[in-house]
Amino acid sequence: MRVAHMSTVTLTQLDALESEGIHVMREVAGEFERPVLLFSGGKDSIVMLHLARKAFWPAPVPFALMHVDTGHNFPEVIEYRDRVVAEHGLRLVVASVQDAIDDGRVTERADGSRNALQTVPLLDGITAHKFDAVFGGGRRDEEKARAKERVFSLRDEFGQWDPRRQRPELWDLYNGRHKPGEHVRVFPLSNWTELDVWRYIEREQIELPAIYYSHQREVFQRDGMWLAPGGWGGPRTGETLQVRTVRYRTVGDMSCTGAVESTASTIPEVITEVGASRLTERGATRADDRASEAAMEDRKREGYF
Repeated sequence: MRVAHMSTVTLTQLDALESEGIHVMREVAGEFERPVLLFSGGKDSIVMLHLARKAFWPAPVPFALMHVDTGHNFPEVIEYRDRVVAEHGLRLVVASVQDAIDDGRVTERADGSRNALQTVPLLDGITAHKFDAVFGGGRRDEEKARAKERVFSLRDEFGQWDPRRQRPELWDLYNGRHKPGEHVRVFPLSNWTELDVWRYIEREQIELPAIYYSHQREVFQRDGMWLAPGGWGGPRTGETLQVRTVRYRTVGDMSCTGAVESTASTIPEVITEVGASRLTERGATRADDRASEAAMEDRKREGYF
Protein backbone atom coordinates (compact mmCIF):
# COMPACT_ATOMS: atom_id res chain seq x y z
CA MET A 1 0.00 0.00 0.00
CA ARG A 2 1.37 3.38 -0.99
CA VAL A 3 1.37 5.96 1.78
CA ALA A 4 0.98 9.58 0.71
CA HIS A 5 3.42 11.92 2.35
CA MET A 6 2.18 15.40 3.08
CA SER A 7 4.69 18.14 2.44
CA THR A 8 5.13 20.74 5.11
CA VAL A 9 5.76 24.43 4.61
CA THR A 10 7.58 26.36 7.29
CA LEU A 11 6.51 29.97 7.56
CA THR A 12 9.11 32.55 8.46
CA GLN A 13 8.28 35.30 10.95
CA LEU A 14 7.79 37.73 8.06
CA ASP A 15 5.48 35.26 6.29
CA ALA A 16 3.37 34.97 9.43
CA LEU A 17 3.18 38.74 9.93
CA GLU A 18 2.30 39.30 6.27
CA SER A 19 -0.40 36.61 6.42
CA GLU A 20 -1.90 38.19 9.55
CA GLY A 21 -1.91 41.66 7.98
CA ILE A 22 -3.56 40.42 4.79
CA HIS A 23 -6.14 38.48 6.84
CA VAL A 24 -7.02 41.64 8.81
CA MET A 25 -7.44 43.69 5.64
CA ARG A 26 -9.70 41.11 4.01
CA GLU A 27 -11.78 40.86 7.19
CA VAL A 28 -12.30 44.63 7.16
CA ALA A 29 -13.15 44.71 3.45
CA GLY A 30 -15.78 42.00 4.00
CA GLU A 31 -17.28 43.38 7.22
CA PHE A 32 -17.33 47.16 6.76
CA GLU A 33 -18.99 49.37 4.16
CA ARG A 34 -16.52 52.28 3.83
CA PRO A 35 -12.98 51.53 5.03
CA VAL A 36 -10.12 53.97 4.47
CA LEU A 37 -6.35 53.60 4.85
CA LEU A 38 -4.43 56.42 6.54
CA PHE A 39 -1.43 57.17 4.33
CA SER A 40 1.26 59.65 5.33
CA GLY A 41 4.06 58.50 3.05
CA GLY A 42 5.82 57.07 6.11
CA LYS A 43 7.28 53.56 6.11
CA ASP A 44 4.46 51.94 8.13
CA SER A 45 1.68 53.32 5.92
CA ILE A 46 3.72 52.32 2.85
CA VAL A 47 3.95 48.73 4.14
CA MET A 48 0.19 48.78 4.85
CA LEU A 49 -0.50 49.85 1.28
CA HIS A 50 1.81 47.10 0.01
CA LEU A 51 -0.16 44.53 2.06
CA ALA A 52 -3.45 45.91 0.71
CA ARG A 53 -2.26 45.59 -2.88
CA LYS A 54 -1.22 41.98 -2.22
CA ALA A 55 -4.43 41.19 -0.34
CA PHE A 56 -6.74 42.11 -3.24
CA TRP A 57 -4.53 41.51 -6.29
CA PRO A 58 -5.37 41.38 -9.19
CA ALA A 59 -8.35 43.56 -8.23
CA PRO A 60 -7.63 47.18 -7.27
CA VAL A 61 -7.41 48.23 -3.62
CA PRO A 62 -11.10 48.50 -2.61
CA PHE A 63 -10.78 51.57 -0.40
CA ALA A 64 -9.42 55.10 -0.50
CA LEU A 65 -6.33 56.52 1.17
CA MET A 66 -6.54 59.50 3.53
CA HIS A 67 -3.68 61.81 4.47
CA VAL A 68 -4.05 64.19 7.39
CA ASP A 69 -1.93 67.01 5.99
CA THR A 70 -0.34 69.29 8.60
CA GLY A 71 1.03 71.66 5.96
CA HIS A 72 4.47 71.17 7.54
CA ASN A 73 5.44 68.06 5.60
CA PHE A 74 8.82 67.00 4.27
CA PRO A 75 8.74 67.79 0.52
CA GLU A 76 10.26 64.39 -0.32
CA VAL A 77 7.34 62.65 1.39
CA ILE A 78 4.62 64.63 -0.40
CA GLU A 79 6.34 63.96 -3.76
CA TYR A 80 6.41 60.24 -2.93
CA ARG A 81 2.75 60.23 -1.81
CA ASP A 82 1.46 61.85 -4.99
CA ARG A 83 3.61 59.67 -7.24
CA VAL A 84 2.47 56.40 -5.62
CA VAL A 85 -1.20 57.44 -5.78
CA ALA A 86 -0.85 58.24 -9.51
CA GLU A 87 1.15 55.11 -10.35
CA HIS A 88 -1.37 52.73 -8.76
CA GLY A 89 -4.56 54.58 -9.66
CA LEU A 90 -5.54 55.10 -6.02
CA ARG A 91 -8.05 57.59 -4.61
CA LEU A 92 -6.58 60.06 -2.13
CA VAL A 93 -8.58 62.09 0.39
CA VAL A 94 -6.67 64.94 2.05
CA ALA A 95 -7.79 66.24 5.45
CA SER A 96 -6.07 69.59 5.92
CA VAL A 97 -4.95 71.08 9.22
CA GLN A 98 -4.58 74.45 7.47
CA ASP A 99 -8.26 74.34 6.42
CA ALA A 100 -9.25 73.63 10.02
CA ILE A 101 -7.18 76.62 11.17
CA ASP A 102 -8.71 78.87 8.50
CA ASP A 103 -12.20 77.75 9.53
CA GLY A 104 -11.49 78.48 13.19
CA ARG A 105 -11.88 74.81 14.13
CA VAL A 106 -8.40 74.66 15.64
CA THR A 107 -5.91 77.29 16.82
CA GLU A 108 -2.28 77.52 15.74
CA ARG A 109 0.13 76.69 18.58
CA ALA A 110 2.81 79.11 19.75
CA ASP A 111 5.56 76.54 19.14
CA GLY A 112 4.51 76.10 15.49
CA SER A 113 3.85 72.37 15.84
CA ARG A 114 0.74 71.08 14.14
CA ASN A 115 1.08 67.41 15.05
CA ALA A 116 -1.36 67.72 17.93
CA LEU A 117 -3.80 69.61 15.66
CA GLN A 118 -4.45 66.60 13.43
CA THR A 119 -7.31 65.18 15.50
CA VAL A 120 -10.02 67.62 14.33
CA PRO A 121 -9.37 67.30 10.57
CA LEU A 122 -9.02 63.52 10.97
CA LEU A 123 -12.42 63.24 12.67
CA ASP A 124 -13.94 65.73 10.19
CA GLY A 125 -12.69 63.58 7.30
CA ILE A 126 -14.05 60.39 8.83
CA THR A 127 -17.45 62.00 9.37
CA ALA A 128 -17.66 63.75 5.99
CA HIS A 129 -16.90 60.57 4.06
CA LYS A 130 -18.79 58.24 6.42
CA PHE A 131 -15.75 56.01 6.91
CA ASP A 132 -16.60 53.17 9.31
CA ALA A 133 -13.17 51.51 9.51
CA VAL A 134 -9.87 53.38 9.46
CA PHE A 135 -6.59 51.51 8.92
CA GLY A 136 -3.66 52.94 10.88
CA GLY A 137 0.00 51.93 10.94
CA GLY A 138 0.36 51.89 14.73
CA ARG A 139 2.55 49.14 16.21
CA ARG A 140 2.59 47.95 19.81
CA ASP A 141 6.38 48.32 20.10
CA GLU A 142 6.30 52.06 19.37
CA GLU A 143 4.89 53.50 22.57
CA LYS A 144 3.17 52.44 25.81
CA ALA A 145 -0.30 53.70 24.90
CA ARG A 146 -0.14 51.92 21.53
CA ALA A 147 0.86 48.71 23.31
CA LYS A 148 -2.63 48.69 24.90
CA GLU A 149 -4.42 48.65 21.54
CA ARG A 150 -6.27 45.73 20.04
CA VAL A 151 -6.11 45.13 16.28
CA PHE A 152 -9.73 46.36 16.08
CA SER A 153 -10.10 49.46 18.27
CA LEU A 154 -13.63 50.78 18.79
CA ARG A 155 -14.10 54.57 18.80
CA ASP A 156 -17.27 56.30 19.98
CA GLU A 157 -19.33 58.87 18.08
CA PHE A 158 -16.80 61.55 19.07
CA GLY A 159 -13.86 59.47 17.80
CA GLN A 160 -12.65 58.91 21.35
CA TRP A 161 -10.85 55.82 22.64
CA ASP A 162 -11.74 54.16 25.93
CA PRO A 163 -9.38 51.33 26.95
CA ARG A 164 -12.18 49.80 29.03
CA ARG A 165 -14.17 49.15 25.83
CA GLN A 166 -11.42 47.11 24.20
CA ARG A 167 -12.66 43.71 23.05
CA PRO A 168 -10.93 40.33 23.33
CA GLU A 169 -9.39 38.99 20.12
CA LEU A 170 -8.87 35.32 20.91
CA TRP A 171 -7.92 33.05 18.00
CA ASP A 172 -7.63 36.07 15.68
CA LEU A 173 -11.38 36.63 15.76
CA TYR A 174 -12.20 40.32 15.42
CA ASN A 175 -15.38 42.06 16.52
CA GLY A 176 -16.19 45.02 14.29
CA ARG A 177 -19.71 45.69 15.55
CA HIS A 178 -20.38 49.35 16.21
CA LYS A 179 -23.32 51.69 16.64
CA PRO A 180 -24.28 54.37 14.08
CA GLY A 181 -21.78 57.21 14.33
CA GLU A 182 -19.08 55.03 15.85
CA HIS A 183 -16.18 53.62 13.86
CA VAL A 184 -13.32 51.16 14.28
CA ARG A 185 -9.61 51.89 13.99
CA VAL A 186 -7.74 48.90 12.59
CA PHE A 187 -4.03 48.19 13.06
CA PRO A 188 -2.76 45.44 10.73
CA LEU A 189 0.86 46.00 11.85
CA SER A 190 0.12 45.72 15.59
CA ASN A 191 2.44 42.78 16.11
CA TRP A 192 5.30 44.04 13.95
CA THR A 193 8.44 45.72 15.27
CA GLU A 194 10.47 48.44 13.58
CA LEU A 195 13.01 45.76 12.66
CA ASP A 196 10.27 43.55 11.16
CA VAL A 197 9.11 46.48 9.02
CA TRP A 198 12.61 47.07 7.66
CA ARG A 199 13.24 43.38 7.01
CA TYR A 200 9.94 43.21 5.13
CA ILE A 201 10.86 46.31 3.12
CA GLU A 202 14.11 44.58 2.21
CA ARG A 203 12.42 41.30 1.25
CA GLU A 204 9.68 42.93 -0.80
CA GLN A 205 12.00 45.58 -2.31
CA ILE A 206 9.64 48.38 -1.32
CA GLU A 207 10.65 51.90 -2.30
CA LEU A 208 10.65 54.54 0.44
CA PRO A 209 11.10 58.33 0.46
CA ALA A 210 14.78 59.23 0.34
CA ILE A 211 14.78 60.83 3.81
CA TYR A 212 14.78 57.36 5.40
CA TYR A 213 18.38 56.96 4.23
CA SER A 214 21.53 58.89 5.06
CA HIS A 215 21.85 62.30 3.41
CA GLN A 216 23.22 65.73 4.18
CA ARG A 217 20.71 68.24 5.51
CA GLU A 218 20.55 71.59 7.25
CA VAL A 219 19.37 71.00 10.81
CA PHE A 220 19.48 72.73 14.18
CA GLN A 221 19.40 71.32 17.68
CA ARG A 222 16.51 71.80 20.11
CA ASP A 223 15.98 69.80 23.30
CA GLY A 224 18.54 67.24 22.16
CA MET A 225 16.91 66.68 18.76
CA TRP A 226 18.04 67.62 15.25
CA LEU A 227 15.13 69.46 13.59
CA ALA A 228 14.87 70.71 10.00
CA PRO A 229 14.11 74.38 9.30
CA GLY A 230 10.85 75.23 7.62
CA GLY A 231 7.77 77.41 7.38
CA TRP A 232 6.65 76.22 10.80
CA GLY A 233 8.99 78.70 12.52
CA GLY A 234 12.31 77.02 13.24
CA PRO A 235 15.03 77.86 14.02
CA ARG A 236 14.58 80.37 16.80
CA THR A 237 17.04 83.06 17.84
CA GLY A 238 20.17 81.36 19.14
CA GLU A 239 19.53 78.08 17.30
CA THR A 240 22.25 77.63 14.69
CA LEU A 241 21.79 75.81 11.40
CA GLN A 242 24.37 73.14 10.68
CA VAL A 243 24.85 70.70 7.82
CA ARG A 244 24.81 67.16 9.23
CA THR A 245 24.72 63.65 7.79
CA VAL A 246 21.35 62.36 8.99
CA ARG A 247 18.37 60.19 8.21
CA TYR A 248 14.81 59.93 9.57
CA ARG A 249 13.41 56.90 11.38
CA THR A 250 9.83 58.15 11.23
CA VAL A 251 7.83 60.75 9.31
CA GLY A 252 5.61 63.40 10.86
CA ASP A 253 5.18 67.13 11.21
CA MET A 254 8.57 68.80 10.55
CA SER A 255 8.28 70.77 13.77
CA CYS A 256 8.46 67.69 16.00
CA THR A 257 10.17 64.98 13.93
CA GLY A 258 13.87 64.80 14.63
CA ALA A 259 16.61 63.36 12.45
CA VAL A 260 19.25 60.96 13.72
CA GLU A 261 22.89 61.25 12.77
CA SER A 262 23.56 58.26 10.56
CA THR A 263 25.65 56.97 7.67
CA ALA A 264 23.15 54.17 6.88
CA SER A 265 22.45 54.67 3.17
CA THR A 266 21.18 51.18 2.26
CA ILE A 267 18.47 48.91 3.68
CA PRO A 268 20.98 46.40 5.14
CA GLU A 269 22.82 49.25 6.86
CA VAL A 270 19.55 50.61 8.27
CA ILE A 271 18.63 47.12 9.54
CA THR A 272 21.98 46.85 11.32
CA GLU A 273 21.48 50.31 12.85
CA VAL A 274 17.91 49.62 13.99
CA GLY A 275 18.91 46.26 15.44
CA ALA A 276 21.50 47.96 17.65
CA SER A 277 19.20 50.79 18.81
CA ARG A 278 17.85 50.82 22.37
CA LEU A 279 15.10 53.37 21.61
CA THR A 280 12.00 53.06 19.43
CA GLU A 281 11.76 55.51 16.55
CA ARG A 282 9.08 57.56 18.32
CA GLY A 283 11.01 57.66 21.57
CA ALA A 284 14.15 58.78 19.78
CA THR A 285 12.78 61.26 17.27
CA ARG A 286 9.26 62.51 18.13
CA ALA A 287 9.24 65.60 20.35
CA ASP A 288 5.44 65.49 20.79
CA ASP A 289 5.70 62.16 22.62
CA ARG A 290 8.09 63.67 25.15
CA ALA A 291 5.55 66.17 26.49
CA SER A 292 4.53 63.84 29.32
CA GLU A 293 4.39 60.15 30.21
CA ALA A 294 0.74 60.07 29.09
CA ALA A 295 1.06 62.37 26.04
CA MET A 296 0.08 59.75 23.47
CA GLU A 297 -2.69 58.25 25.58
CA ASP A 298 -4.21 61.68 26.19
CA ARG A 299 -4.31 62.35 22.43
CA LYS A 300 -5.75 58.89 21.73
CA ARG A 301 -8.61 59.57 24.15
CA GLU A 302 -9.36 62.74 22.15
CA GLY A 303 -9.52 60.87 18.86
CA TYR A 304 -5.91 60.79 17.68
CA PHE A 305 -4.27 57.54 16.66
